[in-house]
Amino acid sequence: MSSLTDIADVATHVIKTATSLGAQEVMVAASSSVYTELSQRDGQIETCQESRSRSVSVEVLVDDRYSAHSTNDLRPEAMSEFLKRAIEATRFLEPDPDRRLVESDQMGSVSAASLDAIDPQWPPSSSSFRRNQVANLESACLSAASHADVRSVTTAHWDGWVDSCLMSSNGFSGRWEQTSVGHGAQIALEDKDNRLPEASAYYGARHRADLPSIEMCANTLIERGLQRLGSHPAPSGQYPMLLENRSVGRLLRVLIGPLSGSAIYEGRSCLKGRLGDQLTDSAFSIIDDPLIPRASASRPFTGDGTPPTRRHILKDGVLENFYINVYNSRRLNTPATSGGTSNLVIPPGPRSTGQILAGLPKAMVIRGFIGGNTNATTGDFSFGVHGTLFEHGNPTQAISEMNISGNLFDLLERWAETASDVWTHGAWRSPSLLFDGIQFSGTQC
Repeated sequence: MSSLTDIADVATHVIKTATSLGAQEVMVAASSSVYTELSQRDGQIETCQESRSRSVSVEVLVDDRYSAHSTNDLRPEAMSEFLKRAIEATRFLEPDPDRRLVESDQMGSVSAASLDAIDPQWPPSSSSFRRNQVANLESACLSAASHADVRSVTTAHWDGWVDSCLMSSNGFSGRWEQTSVGHGAQIALEDKDNRLPEASAYYGARHRADLPSIEMCANTLIERGLQRLGSHPAPSGQYPMLLENRSVGRLLRVLIGPLSGSAIYEGRSCLKGRLGDQLTDSAFSIIDDPLIPRASASRPFTGDGTPPTRRHILKDGVLENFYINVYNSRRLNTPATSGGTSNLVIPPGPRSTGQILAGLPKAMVIRGFIGGNTNATTGDFSFGVHGTLFEHGNPTQAISEMNISGNLFDLLERWAETASDVWTHGAWRSPSLLFDGIQFSGTQC
């Protein structure tokens, strides 16, 4: 017997089969996807791959016992055997009635069309388009870097499409399609001390039209590469830190981890009991917005099948919401919000990064992170960083081999200003952020 061809038919078959085998409640996520990636180096295609996949994830509740399972074998006969084993195994687990589906009258979705997540230019009309993209980007990078000692340039292009369906045994059904596309490059330069500093510039979007031009991507890459030449540690101490917009998410994940319902329930969150507290300056806000058209993390429904909602995480510096799905809302006896992040938006300020830096005697501009660790229970963090030391608005030294360390609460209290340069090529839609008095460890004074 062949596989079912449509993912909605797959989901319907899973629910019908699982309930006939004894499951009281079933939630199914079925998807079909295509992803293509090309990369080029030294004029030669280095990577060329296309993947096509169809998968099913199923959650079942059997006699108040819960389990989750997934498979890529969508043949009906294989699916029946898969579900039979899953339900039999579930009967051996401890009861967990909080796992029940959300009430059907609370389920629903927004119009997928309003999210504008399908690029009308996908797929490319021919494979030669993708080859030309990586070749033209490599040519543009080498031209922009003609005055530098270049060891290598690797360019990349990728695009994909996903068709997703979420269906539950109590009647909810939601479906939507989305595309993704991107291009970018990585460069290695030869430094005077025989080191090979690297830099990258990658951009992603739902629509090809929202990507920066190949020329802009190439110029940004070379600029970022040159900024790393001659880097070395600066003296240890406290400096104002301007965190570059594209790197904001790496540091502020220190905040997101402790916001999860599971971390709060299990006592692994430094933010437990802090809802309603003033954590930072009243001019600073973070908004979770799953409804932005064409944005990379927008969605028409949550993983619980409930309608997505725009919410403040921090509003005027006050902690307003946790990320609590239906299951954890029952365990915590608190209203559900959302089980995970979508587009995280930080409203911009009025000044450019240049204007901000011009008013500071010294400041560290952080362009990237190397390794690091965080502790959701305490809020402590430590990261390796690289970037540039500025004095009165002028770059004076490329920095590397330095660390920043601190605590989430202290970091938020040290927020000073938001710049005007919003990054739009990822789930963190943030401008650059200025923090005062961040501890840097480098050379001894």
